[in-house]
Amino acid sequence: MTFTPGPHAFFELGLFTGIPQHENFCQIDELISSRAMAPSSTPRPWSGGNDAPLLTSFEFNGAQSDTAKFLAVTDTAAVLVLKDGVMRHESYYLTGGPDVRWISMSVAKSFTSALVGIAVQEGLIGSIEEPISDYVRVEAGSAYDGVSIRSVLQMSSGARWHEDYSDPESDIVRLGAAGAGENGGLDDFVATMSCDVPPDTLCRYNSADTQALTALLRSATGENLANFMQSRLVEPLGFTNPGAWLVDPQGVELGFGGLALTARDYARIGELYRNGGRVDDQQVVAQEWVTASVTASAPHLQSGKVVVGGHVGYEGYGYQWWLPPGDRGEFEAVGVYNQFVYVDPTAGVTIVKLSSNRTYGLTEDEPENREEETTEFLRAVARQFE
Repeated sequence: MTFTPGPHAFFELGLFTGIPQHENFCQIDELISSRAMAPSSTPRPWSGGNDAPLLTSFEFNGAQSDTAKFLAVTDTAAVLVLKDGVMRHESYYLTGGPDVRWISMSVAKSFTSALVGIAVQEGLIGSIEEPISDYVRVEAGSAYDGVSIRSVLQMSSGARWHEDYSDPESDIVRLGAAGAGENGGLDDFVATMSCDVPPDTLCRYNSADTQALTALLRSATGENLANFMQSRLVEPLGFTNPGAWLVDPQGVELGFGGLALTARDYARIGELYRNGGRVDDQQVVAQEWVTASVTASAPHLQSGKVVVGGHVGYEGYGYQWWLPPGDRGEFEAVGVYNQFVYVDPTAGVTIVKLSSNRTYGLTEDEPENREEETTEFLRAVARQFE
C-alpha cells in the first residue's frame, strides 16, 4: 500500500479493520507528518548479545501456548530481552529489524509521563497538585478546567470518554480525527472536552488525558515535545538511532501514541525506570517520581478497577504506566496492536515486544486483542532469568 505523507494518511492505513499493518508500522514517520529526533551525541549501545533463546511455550489461562505460534499470530516484529542491563535476546520478524523505527501507539504515554516528571524536577511545573488549566488553554467548565495534573496523570480526570477501537463513533476515533486536523486539531479537542464524573473517583483509560499532558509540557517548557525529549531523554539515555514524533497539521505531537523508535531505544525507558530513574551516576528522572509512577496509590487505581472502553481491565494504573497484579512490582507500557515495554524489577529484566496484531480492535475482547496473553508471555520470559 502506498500513501502520501501527511496528517490524513493515518486514516488511510485501515486501522482496526483486520488489514495487516507490518508494512506500515515500520515506516510510520515517513507516511505521516512527523518531527525528527537525532540519536544521542553519546550513544550507549547495549552490551551482550543473543545467547538466550525464548522459551518454547508458556502458560495462559491454564493451558500451554506455543511461543512460535503466538509470535506469528500476533504479527510480532521484535522481541528484545535485557537482564541487568545486558542484552540476552534479540529477534526480529516480518518488517522488524535492529534499526527499524516502529510506531509506539500508547507506549508513548509512559515517555510523556517521564517528561512531565522531569519538568517538575526542573521547576518548570510547580506541582502536580496544580490545576492543569493553569498551564493549558481550556474552556470554562470543560473537562480539564480546575483538574489537577496528578488526576490527569492517573487517567482520573473525570472527562467523558470511551476508548473503543472497534467503534467508529468512539471518542478515541474522534481524537484520531483531531490529530489529522479535523475540528481544529488536538489542542482544540483537549480544550473543549466534557466532564462526566468528579475527578479521582474513576480511573478510565483516556488517551485525551495524555494529550492534555502534551499541551502541559509545551506550555511549561516553551518547547515542542520532540525537542524537550531530545535533550532530557534521548541524550542522557544514549539513544543509538533516530526517532520521531507524529504531529498534527499545527505541528502538535501526538503525545498519546505517536512516537517512533527502535526496539533497542524503547528498552531505555524500561531500564531507566527499573534503575529508579538513573543512568550510571546521573539522576535523569527523580526516584520519587519513578516510585509514584509505578504505584496504584488510590482504591480506584487498583487492579480490577480501571475502565478501558466498555470493560474493566485486570491491571492497575500509575502515572501512565500499567501495573500487573501481584507482588513483584512489575510495570509495563502498553500500546494497541500489542506494543509492550515490560519490566520485572525482581528478575532484573526489561522486555520489548513490537507487533502489528491484525485482529486487534476488531472487538474489545481478549481473543482478538491478546493483551493479557502477551503479559503472561512476558512474565514467563522474565522468570527464566531469576
